[in-house]
Amino acid sequence: MTKVDIISGFLGAGKTTFIKELIEKVFAGEKLVLIENEFGEIGIDGGFLQDAGIEITEMNSGCICCTLVGDFSVALKKVLDEYHPDHVIIEPSGVGKLSDVAAAIENVKEDADIEIEGRITVVDGKKAKMYLDNFGEFFENQVEHASTIVISRTQNMTDEKIEACVHLLREKNDKATIISTPWDQLSGDAIRHALEHGAEIEGLFEHHHDHDEECTCGHHHEHHHDHDEECSCGCGHHHHHHADEVFTSWGKETAHKYTEEELDYLLKALSETDAYGTILRSKGIIQMTDGNWKQFDLVPQEYEVRDGNADYSGRMVVIGTDLKEDELVKLFHVQ
Repeated sequence: MTKVDIISGFLGAGKTTFIKELIEKVFAGEKLVLIENEFGEIGIDGGFLQDAGIEITEMNSGCICCTLVGDFSVALKKVLDEYHPDHVIIEPSGVGKLSDVAAAIENVKEDADIEIEGRITVVDGKKAKMYLDNFGEFFENQVEHASTIVISRTQNMTDEKIEACVHLLREKNDKATIISTPWDQLSGDAIRHALEHGAEIEGLFEHHHDHDEECTCGHHHEHHHDHDEECSCGCGHHHHHHADEVFTSWGKETAHKYTEEELDYLLKALSETDAYGTILRSKGIIQMTDGNWKQFDLVPQEYEVRDGNADYSGRMVVIGTDLKEDELVKLFHVQ
């Protein structure tokens, strides 16, 4: 049987870094496949993980619910048939609903010998309250449906802030295992134990239904939702929102070579102002005027830049609400 772990997390929470940690410490030696779903036209993350020898199947599409029921089921079956992996890690879009992802996997079970081992949500400890206040529906879903919650960036937080974050998450999910120790300090055995403890309570999620027996969606809908035969998630109910109704993605390829000053200016403009809309996440790989390549990763109020390998073209993606695309074109100097 192939084990499946879903690793979700709101935009910029640090999923990719945590996945690398899992690959190196927990799943070493196993035949592993990673399936990503990027929100946005341009996939950036793939290159970060290919170095680890992991098969990447990127599916670029706005709404994760629609993608999962269509492309995802086909992609997952193909991966299982072609690679016969021991383990599959699924990294959904940062604005996807964890319950929808789990439902789509349950739908594939009829045709494949797979089992969900864990529903893992990575939460940026410093931004949990902000995301809860501003994007409750999507953020709450990822927290509520997790069997294990990993708080990232705790090494930059005081003990009081960490405890407040745990309390906030416990109000939404009182059963999940919560990892608050910086994961780079944890051994593979400690991480595995936390994930397995979370997996032990997986069965509990199956018994909180108010549905009829035929519902396959794996989660409880708010009672005010209407039934809708055209619902694309396969559960037979109408969802309150899809990600592509709330969030916008703007992505471009560019041959422009950036100076250090240009890069510094645009990252500060995106992370510290609302001149270009409400920016939740931006990432990219671009070439500098000195010939080197840089990767950048940005969330509100902070960003990081690191050296990257040459790519076929510079690429960037910006995700948020009320994006001012004409201004982004000027900011990035793209055509």
